[in-house]
Amino acid sequence: MEFNNVTVSAKANVYFDGKVTSRTIITAEGKKKTLGVMLPGEYNFNAQVPERIDITQGRCRVKVPGKEIWTEYKAGQSFIIPANSNFEIKIDELLDYVCNYE
Repeated sequence: MEFNNVTVSAKANVYFDGKVTSRTIITAEGKKKTLGVMLPGEYNFNAQVPERIDITQGRCRVKVPGKEIWTEYKAGQSFIIPANSNFEIKIDELLDYVCNYE
């Protein structure tokens, strides 16, 4: 995955004592994305707007709103988080991702 003609925020987004970090980019079309890394652990996130998370390296298990089961995702796969919702994610090995704000 490659992005051309983007604006990159120099300041990192840092969560969970540095175990989750990302950088914000804005595409030439004005779309916001974050490129990030999650270290092993369990995390809970709130999504204000719809998000599509593309896994570029590693694997994770995710429990999305309305589901009682955990679903595994690995490199090359994506999952969608609805707006104004909360999701849980378990990381077993380093996870590299792109978050697309829809």
